[in-house]
Order: sequence, then structure tokens, then C-alpha cells
Amino acid sequence: FRKASHSITGPAGDIIRPDGVGFLDYEVELGLVIGADMPVGTTVTEENLARYVAALVVADDVSARQIQLVKTQFYEAKSYPTFTPVGPWLTLVDAADLARLGSLRLTLSVNGQVRQDNSVAADMIVGPARALTLLSRFQPLAPGDLLLTGTPGGTALQAPAKVAGLVAGLLPPATRWRLFFGREAGNPRYLRDGDVITAMIASPDGRLDLGT
Repeated sequence: FRKASHSITGPAGDIIRPDGVGFLDYEVELGLVIGADMPVGTTVTEENLARYVAALVVADDVSARQIQLVKTQFYEAKSYPTFTPVGPWLTLVDAADLARLGSLRLTLSVNGQVRQDNSVAADMIVGPARALTLLSRFQPLAPGDLLLTGTPGGTALQAPAKVAGLVAGLLPPATRWRLFFGREAGNPRYLRDGDVITAMIASPDGRLDLGT
């Protein structure tokens, strides 16, 4: 899915929750900054990945779950101004660095409490080369474009248990979402006014450190 470019903000500012928008969630993600033109039909492999990825960056994919789920609208839910904090710097990479992506560990805490903590190798479903190849089937990319690559478990939103999901599927949509968000209102993990989010990505040996 897309995120609007105007959602990007710096690493130390406020995330602004729009009026009437609730259930804000966090997602630490590894960002790939494109370094070369990628026309439609480009095939990216592990061997040529460094030709297309110039830098890595820490990102937080802020998501308004109320909008995302009720409207089934990812674009709006993730594109409000300030909903994509990135930084604190771009880490320029070469082929050797990209070969070590699996060692990177993504960690996010809220008010000092660790919520997400896992490695790229353990939790990334689609690798960067494959993701770029799939995207370029229909979407050209250009230098400076930013691709976020997915988030570890630990977000406020959790998938319902299988039985609960089956039962909920039998209900009218309006009833289903009223019950769901009535339950979620008691979930303390959603972001509240004044919460401080800290996201970092680095290899355990510190040789590849994207910052905090």
C-alpha cells in the first residue's frame, strides 16, 4: 500500500493525532531509500540489490486502526501528516552492508517499555530484493523514494483468535466493528497523548547502526 509523502516527518517531532481519529498504533520498520531509477519490469536480485538501494533508515509507520479497519482504507489510515517519522540519519550502504541485513534488529519502546524487538532474519516475510521486484511490476521507482519493509510483532493491534474471527465473520459489519472497538478501547497499548516512542535499528555488533 502507499503512504502519502506529506506524512513524512523528522525523528524528534510530535505525531499529531487528527480530531476524530483514534486507536493510533506504532510499527517500527526498516526503510530502503532508492538510489537509481527502477522502470516498470525491473528485476532485483540479492546480487544487484546494491545497484538500487542507496541507504537505510529507521521509520515508524503510524497507523490509525479505526480508519484502516472500518473503512478498509490503508492509504488514509497511514498518511496523515506526521504519520511517518524517519531518521535520525540516512545510513549509506554498499553490497557488503546489504548482505548483513538479516542481522539487523528492530526495537521499539513506548515510554521506556519495549513493545517490538526482533531481527530482520526472524520476522521479515518478503525480503528487499523480492519486494522491489514485485513492486516494480506496476510501479516505477526513482532516487529518493522510500520503501518500508514491514514490522515485527508487538503492535497494539493483535489478530483475533481463530474461533473469535470465525464468529465475528457471521455478524453484520457495523455490529462487528462496534464490538471490536468496544473491546479494543480497553487495550492500553494504543498510543495516548504524551507517549514517547523510541525506535532503533542496529546489528548486535554495532557495525551497522541506523540510529535511534
